[in-house]
Amino acid sequence: MATGIPQPAIVLVRPQMGENIGAAARAMWNFGLDRMRIVDPRDGWPNSAAVAMSSGAGRLLDEAQLFDDVAGAVADCTFVLATTARPRDLTKSIWTPEAALAEAARRIAGGEKVALMFGPERAGLENEDIAPTNGIISVPVNPEFPSLNLAQCVLLCAYEWRRATETVAGKVESLAGTELAEQHEVEHLARHYEERMQEAGFFFPEHKADSMKVNLRNMWSRLPLTRAEVQMLHGMMRQIVRWKDRKAD
Repeated sequence: MATGIPQPAIVLVRPQMGENIGAAARAMWNFGLDRMRIVDPRDGWPNSAAVAMSSGAGRLLDEAQLFDDVAGAVADCTFVLATTARPRDLTKSIWTPEAALAEAARRIAGGEKVALMFGPERAGLENEDIAPTNGIISVPVNPEFPSLNLAQCVLLCAYEWRRATETVAGKVESLAGTELAEQHEVEHLARHYEERMQEAGFFFPEHKADSMKVNLRNMWSRLPLTRAEVQMLHGMMRQIVRWKDRKAD
């Protein structure tokens, strides 16, 4: 399953519940990460609860590396960051997930090996785990309720990894099988409405007619109309006129 794309290792230190390991695997694979390392899991390994919770990311668990201690899990890495929500009596650089994963991406692109460490669910990493690392990742959470679930924290970091390594447009228009209307199509629609509304006596009083038409043209121009929408608006007006004519008869 490993993608072969350089990426950080996700190191779960002494995880307590198989379900959380599985949920972390799912979060990783959502964003293209598949290098899991597990340190001394409380309930042993492999773990059926982890597989059940992974929801399609089970192969990632099959390839997860098992270690007895933190030192062994990060021995081949040149840059290691530890996640924690608690203040620590340690002099360390503290990174937001966004900045941390941007730095991780930069270092990995330069050939370094990077690891992100996540602590056990009950109390997180110990200072002894954090002291040898190169810095801390701290999520700007509600200070009155700072604790994150293990998988949630992995998800946040995995998302920031994706943002740091993929170019994603901030906004795209989904045109649902059609395409944007061209200027001449919008112009034809505007004339159609003006003609019918003129017949209906909408442009009143007469001295305001020109400015009302300008405002309507301005309204049409602000709408990102598709060709399908233009045709629908033509059809609506035609049907209104037919209904009016039938009522008159």
